[in-house]
Amino acid sequence: MKKVILDENLPHRLRTHFSAHEVVTVHFKGWLGVKNGDLLALIDQEFDVFLTADQKLRYQQNLKERRVAIIEVPSTKMRLLEPYLSKIAEAINRCGPGDYIQIHQ
Repeated sequence: MKKVILDENLPHRLRTHFSAHEVVTVHFKGWLGVKNGDLLALIDQEFDVFLTADQKLRYQQNLKERRVAIIEVPSTKMRLLEPYLSKIAEAINRCGPGDYIQIHQ
């Protein structure tokens, strides 16, 4: 079981699709509005996987020293994410520390 956190840009109900893992949201943690660098530092201390739709994250942040795996999903809309749920679950299962995985449309 991995500890997974969903970025504030993702729908909360997405977490119910990954019940094999412990999944919470940035909102639940009280980290809404925390900037990416500070947010990643917080996440890196506590979580195994960070799900986000932020396509600029890997260009704006130095991810080399991070322990958390980052999975970039193709949308912030639940209806558009539904076709990718199995790919996202597979990425969660197979990712390791520091990985950056993009789920492509």
